[in-house]
Amino acid sequence: MYRHQDTKTPYFPEFESFAVPFEGKLDKSNRWVIKASLLPLTLIEEIYAKNFSENMGAPAYNGRIAFCALYIKEELKLTDEEVVQQIRENPYLQYFLGYERYSYEKPFDESMLVHFRKRFSIQDLNTINIAIIENAKNKKRQNKNKKEEDQKEGKSDNIEENKNKKEEVNVIKNEGKMIVDSTCVPCDIKYPTDLDLLNEAREKAEMIIDKLYEPSYGKKPRTYRKIGRKKYLIAIKRKKKDKKFLRKAIGEQLRFIKRDIRHIEKLVKALGLSKLSKYEYKCLLVIQEVYRQQEEMYKSRSNKIDDRIVSITQPYIRPIVRGKAARNVEFGCKISVSCVNGFSYIDHLSWDNYNEGDILRNQIELYKKRFGFYPKEILADKIYRTKKNRELCNELGIKLIGVPLGNKKLNEIYEKSRESERNIIEGKFGESKRRYSLGRIMTKLSNTTTTVISMVFIAMNLNKIIRNIYFVFIRFCLFLSNFRLFYISTFNQKYFFRKT
Repeated sequence: MYRHQDTKTPYFPEFESFAVPFEGKLDKSNRWVIKASLLPLTLIEEIYAKNFSENMGAPAYNGRIAFCALYIKEELKLTDEEVVQQIRENPYLQYFLGYERYSYEKPFDESMLVHFRKRFSIQDLNTINIAIIENAKNKKRQNKNKKEEDQKEGKSDNIEENKNKKEEVNVIKNEGKMIVDSTCVPCDIKYPTDLDLLNEAREKAEMIIDKLYEPSYGKKPRTYRKIGRKKYLIAIKRKKKDKKFLRKAIGEQLRFIKRDIRHIEKLVKALGLSKLSKYEYKCLLVIQEVYRQQEEMYKSRSNKIDDRIVSITQPYIRPIVRGKAARNVEFGCKISVSCVNGFSYIDHLSWDNYNEGDILRNQIELYKKRFGFYPKEILADKIYRTKKNRELCNELGIKLIGVPLGNKKLNEIYEKSRESERNIIEGKFGESKRRYSLGRIMTKLSNTTTTVISMVFIAMNLNKIIRNIYFVFIRFCLFLSNFRLFYISTFNQKYFFRKT
């Protein structure tokens, strides 16, 4: 048995007697209230309004609701259904969305989140990300300027010093340090094998034949679906599969698909494509491409082909070879990220595998667009230290800092000195995959996937700004406490010496 502090109160309080702590006001120090003040609302509305026309269609939700709903999903790592429930239950989240008062009703349907993700492109979210960081920097500069103005009151400034400052401003110098790296963002798909992919293509083709067929056409085409299914199960259930056995099984599935595609072409010529939906028509195109790729690899006896499809429902996903110990091959997209002063920016996103060294020039130019000057230093991995990139950095006056090539002693010195600075961007990747949803993307469309990735980096940057705000507040509190302790100690010393 355990004790109650108060035996008069019941263990289960009544609904009517339950006290609400808000008392008609929200807490200013709440994280959602602070985040709402950091958002560039006018920019979000301008970007979101481009998706609609003034004269056509029903009135849409404003841009703040759409953006903030997507942010809540990625910040709290929730499903679409849970996002709606959390907004309905939490008044702080409703304030974050721009509501004037608390409402018990559902803010919108769960399916609207899919439309919200479609209406924000990666370019739009990158501009919003840059605007959020610039707003935070401007507020910090304003506070510094106020302090400097207060300190400079009553002091005369020399004209010559002002002239020298103006001349220094006109000369643009390289400033700042940029850390660059890339990572793979895996998607939620089954590990693809050639046999499984062909079996799925065969089943989809058989469903399309059933959908297209009409009794007026005549006798229904024979698909051999039972035989194809049986041969697939025999192959997949075998424990030891050598190359000859797998090649034979793949060849059998290819012949089944070839026959099905031939039947589909005849049905389309006779009856048309009116019975097929958009999804089924896309599946048909993917099946034809999968058959072409697999047949080419089967004839050439190779396992490599350009733009290889690994999923019929998500044909945009590509295998990306990373060479990692845990995961040699990942299935998703590849992103190149730059980190400046602890803030992360997405510089490049591609569904195809690419060489990170070829993207460095674009990353440097993006840095100049954001800040108005080139970086002074670039910390990068070995793959970025090509001859072209070193020549480019020398022309622009940039120090390309990385692991030296070919010298073991220099490598050891570098690893002890500057490798720890590169851990910042590795920590960002780890945070995005463990704390947020980049460890496995659950969306099923290419444009919605890019939206999710961009929102994750916006969430990380916003949380960093809030941490900086709280850090300044904590430093101020520590200063006051230290001053108080110092004052008490000095007072005690004076009192002690007086007594003596």
